[in-house]
Amino acid sequence: QVQLVESGGGLAQPGGSLTLSCRGSGSISGFFKMGWYRQIQSPGNEREYVATINSFGDTNYSDAVKGRFTISSDIAKKTVYLQMGNLQPEDTRVYYCNFYVAPRDYWGQGTQVTVSS
Repeated sequence: QVQLVESGGGLAQPGGSLTLSCRGSGSISGFFKMGWYRQIQSPGNEREYVATINSFGDTNYSDAVKGRFTISSDIAKKTVYLQMGNLQPEDTRVYYCNFYVAPRDYWGQGTQVTVSS
């Protein structure tokens, strides 16, 4: 079993920055992938992809955040980070961390990010 605990959400002004953290515990070994998703703005519980990093350090980003957000990880601490820069009001969402440890996905509890002046 894998447990994920997120931290770091909050309020930022447009153009500002925030860093999210997500620490995993439990059976995490071998190849795995870590990432961040956020709740889409339309009604419903769907989540959209933000960024991922795998245990080799390969990263990918959505077009919406590329160049503004940076994903990184500390494998020894089983922690993934999301540095968010040049935040915009449309980045206001609940952000969820995700660990894929074969054969299933695990999710954090979600953390609110609000961008407002």
